[in-house]
Amino acid sequence: MTAQGNMNKSSVGTEAIDPRSNSSRDEEVDLYLVTWNGKDDPEHPYNWSSLRKWTITILLSNGGLVTLMSGAMLAPALQSISADLHTGEEETQIFLSIFVLAFAFGPMILSPLAEVFGRRPVWILSSCFYILWNTVAGFSRTPGLMIASRVLSGIGASAEFAISNPVLSDCWIPSQRGLSFAISTFIPLLGPAIGPIIGGAVSQSIGWRWTFWILSIYDSLLVVIALFVFSETYEIIILNRRAAKLRKSTGNPYHTQWHEASEKLGDRLSHSLTRPIRLLLTQPVLQVVAIFLAYNFGILYLVLSTFATLWIDRYGQTETQSGLNYIALVIGYTIAAQVGSRMMDKLWAYLEAKAGNNTAPEYRVPLMIPGAILIPVGLFIYGWTAEKHMHWIVPDIGIAILGCGIINNTQSLQAYVMDAYHDYVASASAASQFLRSIAGFAFPIFAPAMYNNLGYGWGNSLLALTFVVIGWPAPFLLWRYGARLRAMGSKQQ
Repeated sequence: MTAQGNMNKSSVGTEAIDPRSNSSRDEEVDLYLVTWNGKDDPEHPYNWSSLRKWTITILLSNGGLVTLMSGAMLAPALQSISADLHTGEEETQIFLSIFVLAFAFGPMILSPLAEVFGRRPVWILSSCFYILWNTVAGFSRTPGLMIASRVLSGIGASAEFAISNPVLSDCWIPSQRGLSFAISTFIPLLGPAIGPIIGGAVSQSIGWRWTFWILSIYDSLLVVIALFVFSETYEIIILNRRAAKLRKSTGNPYHTQWHEASEKLGDRLSHSLTRPIRLLLTQPVLQVVAIFLAYNFGILYLVLSTFATLWIDRYGQTETQSGLNYIALVIGYTIAAQVGSRMMDKLWAYLEAKAGNNTAPEYRVPLMIPGAILIPVGLFIYGWTAEKHMHWIVPDIGIAILGCGIINNTQSLQAYVMDAYHDYVASASAASQFLRSIAGFAFPIFAPAMYNNLGYGWGNSLLALTFVVIGWPAPFLLWRYGARLRAMGSKQQ
């Protein structure tokens, strides 16, 4: 358990590698360095059984379902909540979008904690925190308590963004990442469709407060299951525990390549908690990814914040009927997740073979091109068909195309970050998602005014044209200059 088979440590600006691979070193062998016992070490998550890996993946996918349902489930019930809490349109809209704002700040804390204490305890405790405050939201009698409980429950729910992708990176090798994305994203992507449907039906029948309590009950069930099936997946934590066990049994200063035997928990925490913001400030490639993700997410939440209102006000549908239109969005999500994820693996294998078995994070970029085209197309179709009050199915086709493009881009960018920052995927993912969550909160605030002044046609055309200016150069920038941008970044991890 010492220096047999030192693991290569992926660093910023390097190619994606298998962390179990051996590296030859000229320096003297460190007898107390704890590493993996070769590529077939059964304790490495890559070598776990498929059943074990899929069980954890699907569990976390259901946690993602709760998060996305919590963000969308409230939309059809906003008018009922407004009437009960005596709030205006803009303040009521904040009840929906403030939840997304928490996604910006939650992962900036939870991701570093997951790198110090492990994925498992952070996910379980964050889920419990969500359950507590989401339940409180259902008891809210004042706007202040509703906003506070939505912020706090959003921080707990943001564990989905802090933990899920890192766990995929922990368990699945890069050539299987597309398949793992296809399965792991399918369940959460049902949230934007199931959430409003359940939210509309529940609000109309037993009251909007149960839209919160139902999710709390479901997430409580997931936490109980996690206690039995969610094993720790982070290789650094697994090896650190192995080293600690050896230190205790032998009295010798066993350590890992990441942490010395004498390193204190406080020092690790202080360094880790600042890692996401340091990465965002020092890594040019993460800044490019963050800006692109921000506009993607901002557009999506701007459109979704007024989606239910469109059907209720302009098409005269009930809350329950309006929720059914979200099925179109999830169809677009699902097509992109399933087709795009499989194409991701095929493109990776093709480009790897073409480059003589060399790999690079840029192999994820080509899949962004269809997404960059679909987003403005979907916005144009949705906006102008809604403006002209065409049959409901035509705006739904537009929203499905938009959703397809959003997921295509998001998956590609997430995989890019996972490959470029292997050892600190959690912190790098949090850094890349920070701006997108702020955009997801801010964009819906001006949605009612934009659509009131410009209408759905010109309003969505403005969004589409802006996306063309920002979004179309992004894939070419990352493909051509991605490696150079990563090399420029200061390697402060």
